[in-house]
Amino acid sequence: MPQLPERIWSDEDWERIQRGYAARDMDEKWNVFAEGEVVFLHRSWTGRGVFEATFAPVDEGGWRIARAVVERDPERYRNSDDAYDCLMLELVISAIVLGEPAQELRAKMVELTRRERGAADAPAGVIQHSALGLRSDS
Repeated sequence: MPQLPERIWSDEDWERIQRGYAARDMDEKWNVFAEGEVVFLHRSWTGRGVFEATFAPVDEGGWRIARAVVERDPERYRNSDDAYDCLMLELVISAIVLGEPAQELRAKMVELTRRERGAADAPAGVIQHSALGLRSDS
């Protein structure tokens, strides 16, 4: 991925990220697991890998994404916008794995979706549920 999230995750966040996340029902869209310093983000229904992010420690403390790849086969993942992918990678880790409100990231995802997909009138909750499996009030 040419664009990576700039966020530095704390050591506590990294411990939680390494534990991963398993979708608990059909409405949840993501499964996340780690092998060493690589975190894999797969769609829960299909099991298909979408993102693979390699984390690295930061000298000042914490962890950042040093490298990431995203699925580009349109049969498996329909997006091809680098900014959207960067945002989604951070959003899934923040909102799903860590359970953060991530309101700013959610709003940006809705904005990008509406602009790129010609869905100017789509409700935010529908867009969020479609991509994340979360309602706007989650």
